[in-house]
Amino acid sequence: MSEVTIYVPRDSAALAVGADEVATALQAEAARRGLDVKLVRNGSRGLFWLEPLVEVAMPTGRIAYGPVTPEDVPGLLDAGLLQGGAHALRHGPTEQIPYLALQERLTFRRMGVTDPLSLADYEAHEGWAGLRRAASLAPEAIVQEVTQSGLRGRGGAAFPAGIKWKTVAGTAAGQKYVVCNADEGDSGTFSDRMTMEGDPFMLIEGMAIAGLAVGATQGYIYIRSEYPHAVATMREAVRRATDAGFLGDDVCGSGRAFRLEVRKAAGAYVCGEETAMLESIEGKRGVVRAKPPLPAIEGLFGQPTVINNVITLASVPLILARGADFYRDYGVGRSHGTLPFQLAGNVKHGGLVEKAFGLTLRELLYGFGGGTRSGRPIKAVQVGGPLGAYVPESKWDEPLDYEAYAAFGAVVGHGGIVVHDDTADMAQLARYAMEFCALESCGKCTPCRIGSTRGVEVIDRITNGTNRIQQVHLLRDLCETMTHGSLCAMGGMTPYPVLSALNHYPEDFGIAQPSEKAA
Repeated sequence: MSEVTIYVPRDSAALAVGADEVATALQAEAARRGLDVKLVRNGSRGLFWLEPLVEVAMPTGRIAYGPVTPEDVPGLLDAGLLQGGAHALRHGPTEQIPYLALQERLTFRRMGVTDPLSLADYEAHEGWAGLRRAASLAPEAIVQEVTQSGLRGRGGAAFPAGIKWKTVAGTAAGQKYVVCNADEGDSGTFSDRMTMEGDPFMLIEGMAIAGLAVGATQGYIYIRSEYPHAVATMREAVRRATDAGFLGDDVCGSGRAFRLEVRKAAGAYVCGEETAMLESIEGKRGVVRAKPPLPAIEGLFGQPTVINNVITLASVPLILARGADFYRDYGVGRSHGTLPFQLAGNVKHGGLVEKAFGLTLRELLYGFGGGTRSGRPIKAVQVGGPLGAYVPESKWDEPLDYEAYAAFGAVVGHGGIVVHDDTADMAQLARYAMEFCALESCGKCTPCRIGSTRGVEVIDRITNGTNRIQQVHLLRDLCETMTHGSLCAMGGMTPYPVLSALNHYPEDFGIAQPSEKAA
């Protein structure tokens, strides 16, 4: 029998449920039986409820099995795993699993397909095509391509990437920087981590293109310390890309330099805010800077700096490889391209869903997520991380795009979606939002530092029934102060989950009278 390739993910989500043990068991059992097996540790496909997902390469494509435990391995081999044989854990061709087949994978098209650290694998799947094209273009032509694509910041702010790049490119300076914000601290989000662990060269390529576009020669990837596998993978990928000439003094033969370093964050949520991140990279305490000046003009070490999120930068290689119009044609309105939505919380089929903007939350929750894992009705869905609003069922059919969500006081953010069933206490979740802000505030501005602490106290008085009507008015006033008076989104957006919980689920706060409800 000829050699058969088996894929077992090395993604953190797969490792957490025993992927290493499954890989070891497969190798040991195959050796014991004298079977010729090549084991590849790929990235995750993002179907987390099926992890560890084992795939077997067949002439017609890969066959998927999952979730596999070490104890399942002998039985799978008995059933003809290496021939794609029938088994209770068999899901058929991986690409035909509906959860995957119904997606529009652009940024994540290689995820789970390749060996994350194989340069040959990356190149065989359109890798470096964007950087090679960029190396042949004038810097302003690269910026124009990104601008024309309609790409906006995927970290949550949704600011047009091309405008930011153009500002940095047009600012005269002896040194410029590109900084990737990989401090993915939002609850229910994992697309940045999956990218760094499962397709690291894509992020490197995007950053190198940004460097060529704006005249930056140095880049930094700022990764949260809670992502040890991502840190290790990115460091090794940077080393390999440098050795191969994709980074360094002469990027892709362009005659232009771009070097890259990985910096590990120290665990502060507020360092996801771009200026606090810059302070941290400079070796200072992670405190938010007042703006202006904008980082694009005076950023890292006082120099012009492009700051983008992982997914923003990872989207760039495809735009350069296939052209701006290809990317721009996905999405709706001013929300162009795709977004990797991340389904988490109390959901049956948690995982990553890359779709063009314009689908609805209901499609994600039921079409992909399959409802709650508990089997109970969905009560509330927090979209956009811990600073995002709780979206009630009346809004689940709104198109998921930046403007549509902003119109009813919500945010798409980084695409994180956390599901709660009907046992959730929305008053306690609102309290947690204030408590989280108090814990994670950098302390620089009073509305955030003090407002969040007072917010916890006020919500406690509301739920205890102490002068409830008066305290509800006080909470709304406090939220208004935090929204308009905070230096950054940490304090400025904490009212989103608080007010959405209060407005849409007043009964959880003990409010029954219509006069106490907000429109």
